[in-house]
Amino acid sequence: VDIDRYLGVWYEVALIPNKFQSMCLSDTSAEYAKRADGTLSVTNRCNTTGKPAEALGQAKLADPSNPNTTAQLKVRFAPEWLSWLPMVWANYWVIALDDDPSGAYQWALVGEPNREFLWVLSRSPQIDPFLAARIMARAKALGYDTTKIKKSPQSVR
Repeated sequence: VDIDRYLGVWYEVALIPNKFQSMCLSDTSAEYAKRADGTLSVTNRCNTTGKPAEALGQAKLADPSNPNTTAQLKVRFAPEWLSWLPMVWANYWVIALDDDPSGAYQWALVGEPNREFLWVLSRSPQIDPFLAARIMARAKALGYDTTKIKKSPQSVR
């Protein structure tokens, strides 16, 4: 993964539902930016029961000593003072990306090794149905149970 091409705003268009996002009802997005220390800031946003919610986090390379693992990140949303604890860092693996070599990536498939969590991200709130089907086929080929994947409601923008 070219981190510079990954930076910016991503819209969640589908996911395998999870407990830590259960309050999110619509308009879920994530914004990634570089921090001075070489890690990434992560700002997750969504609409809950009538009001917006925001979670601030940090992402870092899972294994900074291995340049071949730039797609494997660790992310935390726990307070910074707890960042020394390994258990606050969760796996965040970019497992598939669009193959257009120019500019920012336009879609991403994000998961983790146990295949319990999965997100389909796009640079726009809506995704072409043909492209969505291709991404779902890719997720299935990677061993994810695509029957668990739910569409994430996004307002038309």
